[in-house]
Amino acid sequence: MKRVLVFLLGCVTFATAQNNSDLKKDIQAPVAKKIQKELKKHGDIRIDNYFWMNQREDQEVIDYLTAENEYNDEMTSHTKDFQQKLFEEMKGRIKEDDESVPYKLNGYWYITRFEKGYNYPVYSRKMESLDAPEEVMFNVNDMAKGFDYYSLGGLNVSPDNKLVAFGTDTLSRRKYTIRIKNLETGEIYDEQIKNTTGGSTWANDNKTLYYTKKDPQTLRSSQIFKHVLGTDPKQDQLVYEEEDETFNTYVYKSKSREYIIIGSHSTLTTEYRFLDADKPEEKFKIFQPRVRGLEYSISHFDNNFYVVTNKDKATNFKLMKTPLNKTGMKNWVDVIPHRKDYLLEDIDIFKEYLVVSERNNGLNKIRIIKWDNSEEFYISFDNETYTAFTSINPDFDTDLLRYTYNSLTTPTSVVEYNMKTGDKTVLKEQEVLGGNFDKNKYVSERLWATASDGTQIPVSLVYKKGTKKDGKSPLLQYAYGSYGSTIDPYFSSVRLSLLDRGFIYAIAHIRGGEYLGREWYEDGKLFTKKNTFTDFIDVSEFLVKENYTSANHLYAMGGSAGGLLMGAVVNIAPNLYNGVIAAVPFVDVVTTMLDDSIPLTTGEYDEWGNPNDKDYYDYMKSYSPYDNVKAQDYPNMLVTTGLHDSQVQYWEPAKWVAKLRELKTDNNILLLHTNMEAGHGGASGRFEALKEVAEEYAFLLDLEGINE
Repeated sequence: MKRVLVFLLGCVTFATAQNNSDLKKDIQAPVAKKIQKELKKHGDIRIDNYFWMNQREDQEVIDYLTAENEYNDEMTSHTKDFQQKLFEEMKGRIKEDDESVPYKLNGYWYITRFEKGYNYPVYSRKMESLDAPEEVMFNVNDMAKGFDYYSLGGLNVSPDNKLVAFGTDTLSRRKYTIRIKNLETGEIYDEQIKNTTGGSTWANDNKTLYYTKKDPQTLRSSQIFKHVLGTDPKQDQLVYEEEDETFNTYVYKSKSREYIIIGSHSTLTTEYRFLDADKPEEKFKIFQPRVRGLEYSISHFDNNFYVVTNKDKATNFKLMKTPLNKTGMKNWVDVIPHRKDYLLEDIDIFKEYLVVSERNNGLNKIRIIKWDNSEEFYISFDNETYTAFTSINPDFDTDLLRYTYNSLTTPTSVVEYNMKTGDKTVLKEQEVLGGNFDKNKYVSERLWATASDGTQIPVSLVYKKGTKKDGKSPLLQYAYGSYGSTIDPYFSSVRLSLLDRGFIYAIAHIRGGEYLGREWYEDGKLFTKKNTFTDFIDVSEFLVKENYTSANHLYAMGGSAGGLLMGAVVNIAPNLYNGVIAAVPFVDVVTTMLDDSIPLTTGEYDEWGNPNDKDYYDYMKSYSPYDNVKAQDYPNMLVTTGLHDSQVQYWEPAKWVAKLRELKTDNNILLLHTNMEAGHGGASGRFEALKEVAEEYAFLLDLEGINE
């Protein structure tokens, strides 16, 4: 295909709000060439006319993506000034010269700070006292110069505080190169360990470093290596290889700093190995061999390992313990038994206290238990809907617990809670600059929508006081709904740009997440995946029925697996929404799940099913957005992707848009924007990502005729 496209699907008539539909522009939409590809499986034949787009280096593919970007630019040219205004507005609410709450680890206070006018963080530390001189470990602004994308991660300081291992990614494929810096001299050593996750773990000898390597093609985290300081990484010893392609592996050190732990996990099953951190020359011991369906995680304290697990059909998980020398599950005994109405999500261990993170009726709970069982209580939170979770707590011998709290109307706070006295100290509250924000001007509420099967679906809402419930207010409904990942009702200063212009924002806590416990997740995966889609639609219909909005003013948004949700929803109920944003959407489900060379595919079988099994194939095909595009009207749509995305390959949204252009029967807007430098997470840099949000918000606001 040439850069200048010869064939035209037709003209899209686009009325700009600024000119009140008086001025219309006829702009020719790109049309992708069609090369018929037969895909055969289980006696079924699917025709994919856009299969050719999966060649990332092919010039015709690049030309097509570029043509779509140029079309997007033309179609939105009248909103460019508004996008810039939104960007400056959102950026203006964020404190540029900001810094994290310092935390103390092994004699040093660690701080992450941002300097005004710069996009990337500065990582520093101070010895013993916050009044001590600052030691700058990394100024990422200097390191990122000359790169379109730059990510620094996995900072890991050696036990003697003299060295730091770190990972860098300059392509956004999540393939990090690990290097080591001498914190005394500032020298970065020559050894480079490539194709890793970026994370690493020091043994207690200060010279042995464990890290995870990725499969170069699938990017599966599959191998744990041991590197000895000063040696050639090519000579690194393989200490563990995860041969099951449905599993990933990782390595970390226990909070007690006494053990190096290797974990292996799939969607349904986990397994751990452990090693005395003082003895890196020895071999890892298996904790409990994997049993399909058995999930567990381990924490060390005193003479026991504490195990969070679903053993004994503990659907919402329970806490058990086992002696250090008898780790098999036959030795595990209950500490906190399973409860049907409480999801046990995590634990934090301190010398005198056990802190348990739970979820009840969708709300976060933080439970504190004294080891001697003399006291047990919950931290109280006063809000109808909120988010609270334990923060960075590396210190073991302390009475102070740090947690993070926010709500849809309340900015994020880092709170220090004295577990002995009950005193709370707010260490930092997120500042919302600009002089216009007052949390009392906004209202949040939680509603319950009835799904088509009678299930009650929770919905968190936020809007500005005075917003009318007359069916005319624009409403953006967001959801994810996969992997048991819960979208909690969180504060966003960026979101104020919608709320202040009359939008209502709704988070639909649909099945497939874990908002209402583990069963909530189980009811939205595999052969019950369609519950995720129908829940979202049922919530939309409920919000229309309750007069919060109407189909003419209702918008939907989701990304990644939430983009799959968007693709399914517009096939099922296209007339329910005026506009949809699908970010890095996973839409070609069957083809992707049949291709085990694509990153993440094999590890996803327990989430979506394995289409090599005909039953799963048929079920997937029945909802896969790409396979179910048909000749019908679709809402206005903005689709985004990244050329180097390692999680949802760029060709999925590109093919989807091409097929939509071919078959849709409306004159509504359909835009594809491909970031030619970035991957799944979008642009790097603190503020660059806001430009993408500004583009999305301008798209929605323009559909509402709002341009200032």
